[in-house]
Amino acid sequence: MDFLDYMQMSAGQKFAYKFKTFFKTLPSNIGKVFTLFGQKVIKLLNAIAKGFANYGRNFVKGDIFTKLSYIIMGAGSIGHKQIVKGILYLVLEVLYFLFMIGFAVPYGLSQFFTLGTVETHNEKDTWGVQTEIQGDNSMHILLISVMAMIVTIAFFVFYLMNIKSAIAAQETIKAGKKPIGIKREILIFLDERFHITLLSLPIALILCFTILPIIFTIFIAFTNYDRFHQAPQKLFTWVGFKNFADVFYDNPEKSYTFGKILGWTIVWAFFATFTNYIGGMVLALLINKKGIKFKGLWRTLFVITIAVPNFVTLLVMNQLLADQGTLNLTLKDWGLISDSIPFLSDANYARVVVILVNMWIGVPYTMLSTSGILMNIPEDLYESAKIDGANAFQTFMKITLPYMLFVTTPYLISSFVGNINNFNVIFLLTGGEPKSTDYYSGAGKTDLLVTWLYKLTANNKDYNLAAVIGIIIFVICAIASLITYNMSKSAKDEEAFG
Repeated sequence: MDFLDYMQMSAGQKFAYKFKTFFKTLPSNIGKVFTLFGQKVIKLLNAIAKGFANYGRNFVKGDIFTKLSYIIMGAGSIGHKQIVKGILYLVLEVLYFLFMIGFAVPYGLSQFFTLGTVETHNEKDTWGVQTEIQGDNSMHILLISVMAMIVTIAFFVFYLMNIKSAIAAQETIKAGKKPIGIKREILIFLDERFHITLLSLPIALILCFTILPIIFTIFIAFTNYDRFHQAPQKLFTWVGFKNFADVFYDNPEKSYTFGKILGWTIVWAFFATFTNYIGGMVLALLINKKGIKFKGLWRTLFVITIAVPNFVTLLVMNQLLADQGTLNLTLKDWGLISDSIPFLSDANYARVVVILVNMWIGVPYTMLSTSGILMNIPEDLYESAKIDGANAFQTFMKITLPYMLFVTTPYLISSFVGNINNFNVIFLLTGGEPKSTDYYSGAGKTDLLVTWLYKLTANNKDYNLAAVIGIIIFVICAIASLITYNMSKSAKDEEAFG
């Protein structure tokens, strides 16, 4: 189809064409994502290979102190008259080996491949009294092993810094200069490299409280850590990809539940994102329209919903819309209904209700964010369209919406991903109910993947399955974000509205 044929289409035909094109090109776009990922992996491997080549080359070129620093950290610095710096590197190496030999290896890494062999059990002592004998704790073994891996990576970074420092000092001496002392080094980290000083603590905290839990969760997905294998009473072991196979095809109940909840999660994320987006944009257009009086008052009235915390609004709505809630009781008292309307107890009603309530708490945010953007659209565009005979709908579709989509595509992507993980609205309003006997592990018809994940951990202790769901959520969000953004005009043509 050429450009002229496309421009002659109506708005509905254009939407249908774009919709068809999106799904037609979806496989190739997914392929591009994985190709890009593969290229990044290859680039990383090449960088590692280059690093090892430089590692060997520097060893050959290095003097005795530099070569010694490959084995004893700090030897190069001490030999090149950087005493304090060398001692710090040496202490770091000693502490690392004490940690590994005295703690990580005996309590974790030595049993990493088995996750323990002795379960907690009872034995009779010499007097015939039953005594509980503590066995291995699979949870501690895995956690200590992951901790040891992260510490080892951090140590390797300092090890490379030690070699780089020794080589730099050697080059400085060869050039007839004196290597910088510890005072000058401190001043550099307080001036030229102050960013490194500032970021050191946050990076350490991220490693401890973000990276470590993520790696631990990924490992859990490959174990049988569930309600029947609870540490420390019971051991859990590695099961490979069995949990993933159960979710996708091997276990009918789990795969059926996953498919249904995944489908509803995508539907919910789509409608929750675009109802708020379009609703907020239309509301902003109405308030900013010429001739509307008391604009500040109308904005204030809608913004009041933001002043009330979302969880309060959701809990109030839960009580208001319950089968014996305020709304049903009021309608009965007025004689308008005889039986309660199942706003939250019927699956179809509940799914519509959560989308509408989400609009109530989400539209004001979009209204505020889009108001400023709408004010920046050049008035000349609207005046030209009006002269050409365009009506309000055509002006919206040809000028306002394209401009808004161009500017707010990253916001839309983040909103979509946020709605996939929108725990509060579902959990506080419906709790995932109504429950279904066809679903696994007490999942409900309005459950999202994230609320089902919560139930799997908090209620059923199926941590392995929950870890698998968490990984799948991440993959879905990452792929959807990459594909959508790379297909958007804001990524392809950054200066279109410049």
